[in-house]
Amino acid sequence: MRVIGLDYGSKTVGVALSDPLGLTAQGLETITRKDENKLRKTYARIESLIREYDVEKIVLGYPKNMNDTEGERVQKTLAFKEALERRTGLEIILWDERMSTVASERILMEGHVRREDRKTYIDKMAAVFILQGYLDYLSFSAEKRQNEPMDEAGTGSDGD
Repeated sequence: MRVIGLDYGSKTVGVALSDPLGLTAQGLETITRKDENKLRKTYARIESLIREYDVEKIVLGYPKNMNDTEGERVQKTLAFKEALERRTGLEIILWDERMSTVASERILMEGHVRREDRKTYIDKMAAVFILQGYLDYLSFSAEKRQNEPMDEAGTGSDGD
């Protein structure tokens, strides 16, 4: 099952893709647009990537503020999510993206990428962090369930 990760911004969408086993995220591309509200080509490109890579699920960065409040960017992201769900019919998971851009910036700096070149990679890297966080969560959850002791009914200790 392939999963696509998206970092939705005002002028760009960073795109990452999982490997077929859903273990690792790789940066795929950054979709750019001239105007924040001109999304037709952005949606079309995402749909094309979904078909090309046989994607079954989308993980979309959820840009909450550091103090856990929701600002204007959250509202725009939710509108983007709704439109993308209608167009693709796929499940879209919202994933906390706080610190993904900061982490991406740090990685690029440590990799000695020049400041003027970082803009080219930052959104794609942020999408990788978003998607990898989700994939790691799935892996951890599956491992936790697997190691849970079974009761007499053959269910986990919480009755599931």
